[in-house]
Amino acid sequence: MIDFTFTEEQDMFRKAAREFAETRVAPFVPEMEKTGKVPPDLVKALGEAEMMAITIPEQYGGLGLGFVARMIALEEISRISVATGMMLQVLALGIDPIVRFGNEAQKKKYLPGLARGERLATVAVTEPTGGSDPTGGRTVYSKDGTDYVITGRKCFITNSHIADVVTLLAKDENDPKAFSAFIVEKGTPGFKATHEEHKVGMKGCNTGELSLEKCRVPAENLVGREGKGLRVTMSAIGDVGRGGMVGCALGLHTACLEASLKFAKDRILYGKPISVLQTIQNKLAEMKIDLEAGRLLAYRAAAMQDRGEPSSNEFAVAKYFTTETAQKAAKMAVDIHGGYGCMEEYAVSRYLRDAFVLGPSAGTSDIMKVIIARWVLA
Repeated sequence: MIDFTFTEEQDMFRKAAREFAETRVAPFVPEMEKTGKVPPDLVKALGEAEMMAITIPEQYGGLGLGFVARMIALEEISRISVATGMMLQVLALGIDPIVRFGNEAQKKKYLPGLARGERLATVAVTEPTGGSDPTGGRTVYSKDGTDYVITGRKCFITNSHIADVVTLLAKDENDPKAFSAFIVEKGTPGFKATHEEHKVGMKGCNTGELSLEKCRVPAENLVGREGKGLRVTMSAIGDVGRGGMVGCALGLHTACLEASLKFAKDRILYGKPISVLQTIQNKLAEMKIDLEAGRLLAYRAAAMQDRGEPSSNEFAVAKYFTTETAQKAAKMAVDIHGGYGCMEEYAVSRYLRDAFVLGPSAGTSDIMKVIIARWVLA
């Protein structure tokens, strides 16, 4: 039997997440838009609300609520601030390799602090020479006694300048087909955050570059087996990263619909609200149809993930659909607002800018089609 309803606990969690977003996240949005920086008090608030702990098992200080709950949290937070949703989803992306592939010592060392928000995480795979194709990366490692020595450069890394714990991918300098994943901590000699990007949208969500110059990492920081790092990092991106982007897209889409509906009811033209116009109703209906379809795709994939079933392909479908329709919804929201939609005083102008950043993150729509086509042809 298929049950399309949320549990009572999930409904309560959604209510709490929405209240948190409206009262604790919303006040920071103007500052984030103005400065483009991550407010430390916002990070503190996320930690206090245990938003980083959702998918961390209880025995390591987490909530152990699973990925449906994570989707709910990201949808509700991104309804207010996609930038905050993006930051939060990548924090979970950075945590996932340790949860799934870390040994017991690594879990005990890192997860409790990450759950409390005392430390922040990210994953570093993308390089100037390798993004959608991670094997094109040039970051290399070599073995020196009991340590690994890593040299290279990572780019377009979300949370680059605020992360304390980075799980990164590097290849064996003596075997270009062997990739391994390592935990590198902030402050490690030879490791630093360098250039910070200035994106068209999602302002206040940090994205930048990481540099490693003969960075020495102890053997105990190897995540999973040596030479199996692609599985460690790419499974996190495929399941957790794309799932996170889906949650962000749903939240943005919801915000576009709500703002458009309010404006259409309030805006008077020829003595009547524009909501009575068929062309406006068509846009609102299309936004609603796409949102409901996207939610079905999203929560089906998240439920599969919670049951331990393979869900990478389902998340590729959901990621493609929800980010594409969120961009469409943002464009229609601006159309409904007319000239007002081009003014910074109206949130829909921010939604449009944010929507364009959704597409490339965790794989472009074209890359999603490649993944989906492989699934179809298998």
